[in-house]
Amino acid sequence: MSNQSADIHGVSSMNTRYTDVVIVGAGPSGIFTALGMLATGSSANIVIVEKGLPIERRSCPKAKVGHCVGCNPCRITTGFSGAGAFSDGKLSLSYEVGGDLPDLIGADLAQSTIEQVDRVYLDFGADEHVEGVGNPDEVKEIRRRAIQAGLKLVDCPIRHLGTEKAQEIYGRIEDHLRAAGVELLFETECLNVIMEGVHNVGPVCRGVRVCRDGEEFDILADRTVIATGRRGADWLERLCAMHGIEHAPGPVDIGVRVEMRNEVMERVNNVLYESKLIGYPNPFRNKVRTFCQNPGGFVSQENYDGGLAVVNGHSYKERKSENTNLAILCSSNFREPFDQPIAYAQKIGKLVNMLGAGHILVQRFGDILDGKRTWQHELDRSNVRPTLPDAVAGDITSALPYRTMTSIINFMRAVDEAIPGFAADETLLYAPELKFYSNRVKMDERFDTNIDNLHCLGDSSGWTRGLMMASVMGWLMGQRLAGE
Repeated sequence: MSNQSADIHGVSSMNTRYTDVVIVGAGPSGIFTALGMLATGSSANIVIVEKGLPIERRSCPKAKVGHCVGCNPCRITTGFSGAGAFSDGKLSLSYEVGGDLPDLIGADLAQSTIEQVDRVYLDFGADEHVEGVGNPDEVKEIRRRAIQAGLKLVDCPIRHLGTEKAQEIYGRIEDHLRAAGVELLFETECLNVIMEGVHNVGPVCRGVRVCRDGEEFDILADRTVIATGRRGADWLERLCAMHGIEHAPGPVDIGVRVEMRNEVMERVNNVLYESKLIGYPNPFRNKVRTFCQNPGGFVSQENYDGGLAVVNGHSYKERKSENTNLAILCSSNFREPFDQPIAYAQKIGKLVNMLGAGHILVQRFGDILDGKRTWQHELDRSNVRPTLPDAVAGDITSALPYRTMTSIINFMRAVDEAIPGFAADETLLYAPELKFYSNRVKMDERFDTNIDNLHCLGDSSGWTRGLMMASVMGWLMGQRLAGE
């Protein structure tokens, strides 16, 4: 247990608590840090600080009232199990999917840890069925068509938790952590990390300052783990700048959520469940990819701090729609002197929100090609009926950058060669779809940053993208902390 002074750089000694490990964020990486420690037999005291609600209180009022009421914080993006797990719950079972963590720890370790984490999910009740396996000849044919269109197909086995089943699984995990003695502080916001410099030695992290029910207090700890997810990426970026945590701006993903009838995607849905296609379309050659495919799914809205509304998608195990939705994301890499990719994406998102009067914008692909906006009466008579009922028909091209929009259009035309009907006139494009994980924290394979006792995990660290890899990073962190 820590014995540090409770007065660090002006921190008051009043209302100070002590623990062995404090974890900021109860998303997948934070949860699996605690699970990894417990599974290794650790007896350390663990505190998890979470801005949102416990899983049993996470429900979106929109299901009852029919429109977003602006919960602060958003119940879809914040709370126990984080954003990606609550909105859909797909576990990608290949190291080739989910970010750049294999570059840091090695592909073999990444894959073997995926298998360990997958068993943990199974132990808590995940469906044993795996999507996207058992049809090698069909997969070869889809890959052949993709290659002809200049695209790369990544066929990844998927374990689909489903939105409603994910809540049950994470409810069991939450109960397990409580029963094991992990302290869960919900509706508690982390304001800052507590730093201390010792006699010309580099800075050391001593814990965090938090606020709960309007009261600020400090949690001092031997180890501090920041695992704030996509929602906390911009907060972590500010923290890095403030305390000299070494980091570098990475790519930012800006795009759209595409929706079409299930009939168009039927073959791919049946064979792969989630196809991941990657291309570098002319004229700019930016990387463009599909992401988060939801057969029979629903388009949804997420709200971030500052009133930013972004589009996402999810699918249930039992409740199905007539449509399939997926994201198309265009990656942009910036060079000096620019170093604010997250702020750049946020400004684009707010501009789209402005055109939609605070709502998500939706436009038909054919109208984009014709250079006109989409009108509501045109949506009402289309084959593809929006599953996000309060999306506003309009013109997303008035807000998305020319480079991004051109890349998306040309990518969709290429996908249409592999999947006929994908780029039909009535295909719907929702905006903005933004992924905030562009702040890449510098660390070694043990997840040590340049600040002693401080570790940054998951999507906010810039190393992972999605549920499984964030869980893997947390599991490895937990095993390491337990072994010390």
